[in-house]
Amino acid sequence: MIIYRIGTAVFSAVLLAASVAQAEPRHGIAMYGEPALPPDFVSLPYANPAAPRGGRIVQGEVGSFDSLNPHIRKGRVPWQLRFLAHESLMGRNYDEPFTLYGVLAESIEVPDDRSWVEFTLRPEAAFSDGAPVTVEDVIWSYETLGTEGHPRYAGSWQKVEKAEKTGERSVRFTFNTPDSELSLIMGMRPILKKAQWEGLDFGESGIDIIPISSAPYVIDEVDVGRHLVLKRNPDYWGDGVVPYMRGQANLDEIRMEFFADGTAMFEAFKGGLLNTSRETSVQKWDTQYNFPAITTGRIVKSVI
Repeated sequence: MIIYRIGTAVFSAVLLAASVAQAEPRHGIAMYGEPALPPDFVSLPYANPAAPRGGRIVQGEVGSFDSLNPHIRKGRVPWQLRFLAHESLMGRNYDEPFTLYGVLAESIEVPDDRSWVEFTLRPEAAFSDGAPVTVEDVIWSYETLGTEGHPRYAGSWQKVEKAEKTGERSVRFTFNTPDSELSLIMGMRPILKKAQWEGLDFGESGIDIIPISSAPYVIDEVDVGRHLVLKRNPDYWGDGVVPYMRGQANLDEIRMEFFADGTAMFEAFKGGLLNTSRETSVQKWDTQYNFPAITTGRIVKSVI
């Protein structure tokens, strides 16, 4: 009996050590296999780390907006804000199928069965107002989005058994159901500043509250129903720090002009008010893009 118990204890210890050894911090994670980029990658393959900075893009949108918070159930929000004005722990590399690399997080750690995921924040990570991004901000963001935010966040949060601070800059999410994709999904949630929302109703925020985030772009000018302007933050924390961001966020200004209908927006583009246009109609592409600015080469057509 004594020998059996000792053997069992030793065997269990070996298994535990093996489990710990298999989970180690990594710079990225792939749904299948290994990330293509090495730990010391300079930038994403399609980004030029030496790209010039400056200029602005002026694009058109049909309709209007009555909220600046893209993470709640209520309101109409310019769709770009979800992607331009917010950052997550990890970011996608569009050259790889569902592979993520660190943005706010310097590393990600998962066991072989992906029953939990742990992120370690970069020490430099900061919000646009200069306040550091903390583990408390991360946990609050995930819980608030999962319970009060847009329904797209609810499903994955229901699969989280526990969210806990495991170190000064590390946070672990333990899952209550087998799902190998969860460890990646959890890296894609926007991180908001907890202190900004103390005493405020997150689900009711509209035009009056601009959510504070850590992204390279901040909302600079708001004219409801007419335009919205984002400007590059000159003090963006990730400059020269995050390989994932090198060669990205190069424009000084992103301006969105809003129109009552598509015809008015197209005429504004033809007249030079807008300097870019997304076209999804093949027929219109083939028949209506023959105005002077096209024929003189001032506007360049490109199929993406």
